[in-house]
Amino acid sequence: MKDMIPNRKEKGFTLIELVMVIVILGILAAFALPRFADLGGEAERASIEGARGSVKSAMGIVRSTALAEGKGDVTTPATPAGDGSDVVTLEGATVNLINGYLAGDSLSDAAQLGDFSVVGGSSPYIVTTTAATDNPCFTFTDSSGTGTPPTVSAVLTMDDASTCGGTAAGT
Repeated sequence: MKDMIPNRKEKGFTLIELVMVIVILGILAAFALPRFADLGGEAERASIEGARGSVKSAMGIVRSTALAEGKGDVTTPATPAGDGSDVVTLEGATVNLINGYLAGDSLSDAAQLGDFSVVGGSSPYIVTTTAATDNPCFTFTDSSGTGTPPTVSAVLTMDDASTCGGTAAGT
């Protein structure tokens, strides 16, 4: 005689199995969350590193163009003013030269820094995402003489709205 109780296949999870899965997910989240909690600061620093690389590339491109056009030793301002001897044109943008190198007042156009803040009306210039305390930044200092290229600092931190790593804009 066959069994009188029919075989029943139960479908689904038991309450204990569901609780265990939730506990395991909670433990994994507790370990993973701190690793991803502060990615904003790292992203902002990476953005500034990219801008710094863009500035260094622009410096090379402007210098190469100035040399190719015979403006490698030209100083600014041009005499007579506006004669075009102290500028180069890159992708339709006029870029000023100082001693045959990229001038800080053309930094934003030459390096295409439209999404960044360039602080300062004269050298050194501060480049940052936002001119606020504790934001990453770097400085660009114009050429100081013939044969002396401009300098770009390492990535630093804004001390206040106009000072990057102890260097004030335009001083």
